Amino acid sequence: MKRFRLTLRQRDNLYGYIFILPFVIGFILFVLAPVIQSIILSVTEVTVTSTGFTTTYIGFENYYFALRVHADFLRQLVEVMGIMLLNVFWIIVFSFFAALLLNQKFPGRLVFRIIFFLPVVMASGVILQLEIQDYMMAIIGEQVVENYAVIDPQVMAAFLMRLQVPEKFMEYIAMAVDGIASIVNSSGIQILIFLAGLQSISPSLYEASQVEGATGWENFWLITLPMVSPLILTNIIYTIIDFFISTSNSLIQLIRDTTTQGAGFGVSAAMSWIYFAAICVVLGIVYLIFNRLVFYHD
Repeated sequence: MKRFRLTLRQRDNLYGYIFILPFVIGFILFVLAPVIQSIILSVTEVTVTSTGFTTTYIGFENYYFALRVHADFLRQLVEVMGIMLLNVFWIIVFSFFAALLLNQKFPGRLVFRIIFFLPVVMASGVILQLEIQDYMMAIIGEQVVENYAVIDPQVMAAFLMRLQVPEKFMEYIAMAVDGIASIVNSSGIQILIFLAGLQSISPSLYEASQVEGATGWENFWLITLPMVSPLILTNIIYTIIDFFISTSNSLIQLIRDTTTQGAGFGVSAAMSWIYFAAICVVLGIVYLIFNRLVFYHD
C-alpha cells in the first residue's frame, strides 16, 4: 500500500491552516453574528420603543447622511488618515533603530529590552485603567491632560525658523516632536518583531561581507535592510491597524457618540462600515506599494 506523504510546501500550508483555525472558529462563533447585525442596522432606521426597538429598511440613506450631511465625519476621516501617515512613519523608524541598538552586545542589554517593551505590558493593565478613569473624569467635567510635551513647542518652532526650514516641514517636525511619548508607547510590539528578525539573520552573511571588505553602512543597506524588509511590511500593516482601532482615535469616539447622542444606531453603523472600507483601501494600497520592495530570502 502506497504511503501518503505531504510535500514541504503542503506541510507548511497545513501548519498555516492549523495556526489560523482558532481565529476562524472564534470569528464564526462570536464575531460573525454582530457583523451581520451591523450591516442590517446600517441600511435601516432604528426606532426605540417601550418594548425594544424596530427597524425600517431605508437603503443607503444612512451612508448618504454620513458622507454628505454630517458636519464632521468626512472631515475627521481625512484628518485621521493624515495623522495615521505621520504616526506610522515615525513609529516604524523609531522601532527599527531601537531594535538595531538593542540587538547590539552591551552590558545590561536585557534590562533595556524590558524597558522598551514595558509600555506594552503596562498598557494592558494599570495604565489602561488610568486611561479609563481619565475618560470618566472627562465625562463628569474634570479637566484631563492627555498629552505631555517633551519639548516646548515654542522653543522648537523658534529654532526651526532660525534654520529657515519650510513652514510645512516645520509643522511636520513639530507634530512628530509633540507626539514622541505616543510614538514610544506604541512601538513595543514593533521593536520585538524587528528584534526577532535581526537575530534570525545568519552571522555568516556579515562574515562573508567583512572578508570582501564591506563597511558597516554597506552591510546595513545590502544585508540588514533587505533581510528584515518582510518584517517592515508586517509592522507597517500592524501599526496601521493598531492606530485605526486605538481608543484615542477621534473618529472612533465620533462614531460612538453618534450612536447615543447623534443620529442613532443606523448612521453610526454606516459610519463604521465606511471607516472599515477606508481602512481596507489603505491597507490594500500599502501592501501593493511595499510588497514590491520586499526581499524574500529562500
